[in-house]
Amino acid sequence: MTKPVTDTEQKYLLQGNEAIVEGALAAGCRFYAGYPITPSSEIAELMSVKLPTVGGTFIQMEDEIASMGAIVGASLAGVKSLTATSGPGFSLMQENLGYASMTEVPIVVVNVMRGGPSTGLPTSPAQADVMQARWGTHGDHAIIVLAVSSVADSYEITIQAFNLAEKYRTPVILLSDEIVGHTREAITLPPNKDIPIFNRIKPSVPPEWYLPYEDNSRGVPPMADIGSGYRHHVTGLMHDAKGFPNFSPEVAGGFLKRQYRKLANGADEIQMTKQFMMDDAEIAIITYGAVSRSAIRAVRMAREQGIKAGFLQLVTLWPFPKKAVDAVCRKCRAVLVPEMNMGQMVREVRAVNQTATLKQLNRFDGKFITPQILFRKLMSL
Repeated sequence: MTKPVTDTEQKYLLQGNEAIVEGALAAGCRFYAGYPITPSSEIAELMSVKLPTVGGTFIQMEDEIASMGAIVGASLAGVKSLTATSGPGFSLMQENLGYASMTEVPIVVVNVMRGGPSTGLPTSPAQADVMQARWGTHGDHAIIVLAVSSVADSYEITIQAFNLAEKYRTPVILLSDEIVGHTREAITLPPNKDIPIFNRIKPSVPPEWYLPYEDNSRGVPPMADIGSGYRHHVTGLMHDAKGFPNFSPEVAGGFLKRQYRKLANGADEIQMTKQFMMDDAEIAIITYGAVSRSAIRAVRMAREQGIKAGFLQLVTLWPFPKKAVDAVCRKCRAVLVPEMNMGQMVREVRAVNQTATLKQLNRFDGKFITPQILFRKLMSL
């Protein structure tokens, strides 16, 4: 059992799933609704214990559809909200994820990925939900998807997920996987006062002037809590600045353009990557999630053999960090994209730079891409 985050630095031995809980609590999450599913269940279990100790609320719902509805409602009432699941549950969440996108409700959804399709491989790792995270719900929609590779990532990027959700009024999907979720590592949690927290911007006008979906320079309208005296009409239908249904081409086009523009305006903050030994790299690995752990070791092994290898970790998967990826592709004579799927993110890398020498390495049998596998591939480039 971990202790609550305090105002002093604390060191713990945590699983990735436990670190997500600590990050969510540090970010101000005070509501969790979910349904247990391997390999994410530790998140729900720990939230059920820890949320009441900080004045929060935990509800085990009857299924993942209801879980999404509950966190959307809690967020509309002004409470930072979280749910966690794995692939089959994530599929069930897609309709309400689209609703949250249309109504611009800030929520965080964790998907600890496992092998599929269907119930698939419940206790085996995979990274096959990448495209579903971006395009799983119907219609054009702007969304943020982040991926974690370590226990430290699980803590820090969970906080980032809440901050981005609040700042841009959008659902944020946090992709983990069975390996990261169940790996236990030492981590030092900072004191609360050192953690940057962003809370949604509230309206500064009287209730009678409030427009819950008005456009502004940021493209992100202020958000009033339901029950605070401000009228906030909420519908999944296309709506005008007041929130009431409006199907005119001008309203529909303007709404979708604003949704994309608000994320484009924040691209420098939203599109996060990490680099390792890239200064003089001649070949590179581009990957994300648990495979990043193997990539770092494989790069070190290659360097020991005199091969100038480097590594780019994608923290933000969507909006896709095109500039960082293109820079690596231009710099290196060859780029390797390993994934625990049949080849999803490699397509995005190839679309960014079609002249780069791009190699893919895929494993989708429920087993991990080890450092040795990556090292052998690097040596053949």
